[in-house]
Amino acid sequence: MNRTLRNLLLTACLYISATAVFSQKRPRYEYYKDIPVYVDSIHDELTYPMAWGNSSETDFDKWRASARKKVFECMMTPPRAASSYSYKVIAEEQRDGYKALKVEFPLSAWYNVRAYILVPDGKGPFPAINLLHDHGAHLFIGKEKMIKPFDEDSVVIADADKWQDVVYGGRYMGDFLARHGYVVFSADAPLWGERGRAEGVDRKKYDIIAGNMMMLGRNLSAFMTYDDIAGTDFLATLPFVDSDRIGCAGCSMGAYRAWMLSALSDKIKAGASVCWMITTDVQMTWKYGRKENGGFANCIPGLRQYLDYPHIASMACPKPMLFINGDKDKLFPVPGVKKAFDIMHDVWKSRGADENLTTEIWDMTHECPPKVQDSVLDFFDKHLK
Repeated sequence: MNRTLRNLLLTACLYISATAVFSQKRPRYEYYKDIPVYVDSIHDELTYPMAWGNSSETDFDKWRASARKKVFECMMTPPRAASSYSYKVIAEEQRDGYKALKVEFPLSAWYNVRAYILVPDGKGPFPAINLLHDHGAHLFIGKEKMIKPFDEDSVVIADADKWQDVVYGGRYMGDFLARHGYVVFSADAPLWGERGRAEGVDRKKYDIIAGNMMMLGRNLSAFMTYDDIAGTDFLATLPFVDSDRIGCAGCSMGAYRAWMLSALSDKIKAGASVCWMITTDVQMTWKYGRKENGGFANCIPGLRQYLDYPHIASMACPKPMLFINGDKDKLFPVPGVKKAFDIMHDVWKSRGADENLTTEIWDMTHECPPKVQDSVLDFFDKHLK
C-alpha cells in the first residue's frame, strides 16, 4: 500500500471515529437545577465559624458587635448618608381613624424617595412599624403592596388592589395596623415602584443591574438593607413617633428585610417575619424540588463563609421576634424552616429570653392572609404597646 492511500485511509478512520464520538450526547455537566452538582461538597465546607456557639467569643454583646461588623463588611460600602431627613408632604388623605401622607425625603445623599406614612388620629407619640414590601417577581409596585395608594394613577391603584387579593387576602396590612393605633411607614426598595428603571419594569434586568453594582464595589441587596436602616432612622425622627417603640414587619422578601433590619438596627425593638426563614443547606439543594429564587435580592457576597441566615437573625436576640412560615410554602421546605427555628431558639435560650422568640408553622402556602396579620398585630400589641 502506497503512502498516499495509507494516509487517506487513516484520515477516513479518524473522521469516522470523531463523528461517532461527537454524535453522542455529551454525558458531562457541572450544573443541575441552577446549582453546581458539587453543592453538597460546598455545604461540607460551610462551617459558619462566626455563629453564636461556634465563635470563640463568649460575651454575647461582643459577639454581636463582631458579627454585625462582618455582615456590614460583606454588604460592602453603603450609599452616602443623607445630611438630614427633612421631608415634604406631597399629598394627604383622611381615612377611618388615621391620616395617610405621601412624603418625599432624602433616603441617602444620592437619592430622594417617596413613601407612605399612616398616622393614627389622636394624641401621639405612637408606636410605629416600618412595613417592608415583598418581592413576588412583581416590581411595578412596592410600598403600594403594603399601604392603600392614593394620589396615584388608576393603573397603580388597580394593580395594588389585585396584589392584595393574591398575597394579603384582600386587606392592606399597613392600613390594618394604622386602624389599631400604629404609625406605619413604607417605602420602595431599590428597583421597585417609583425607584425603578427609566426604560420600565423588566425583572430580568434586576440581576444584570446587581452585577453591575458589584462591579462598582457596591451590592444591590445590601443597598436595600442599608435603605431599610435609614428609613427606620428617618421614622424615629418624626414627632408623632415614639422612637422607643418601633417595630418592623414584612412578608416574603419583606420578611427577609424585617429580620435583617431587626438584627442590624438597635432602633428596632420587635420584628415580625412571615414566610422567609431557612438554612442554606436546605435552600440551595435539589432534594426538595423548587427552591427559593430571590437571587440577587438576598445575596450578600461571601457571607456564607461566616454566618447562615438564622445566625444573622439571631443578632436580634433578645428582642421579641415573630416568625411564621407555611407548611405548603414551596419556596421554604419545612425541614429547613424547622432547622433554622431550632438554631434561633438555641440562641434565645442561651440568653434566658426564649419567651421572646415565637416561631410557628401554619397550614398555608406562601402568603400573608388576614389571620396572619391578626397574629402580627397581637404580637406588636404585646411588645410595643
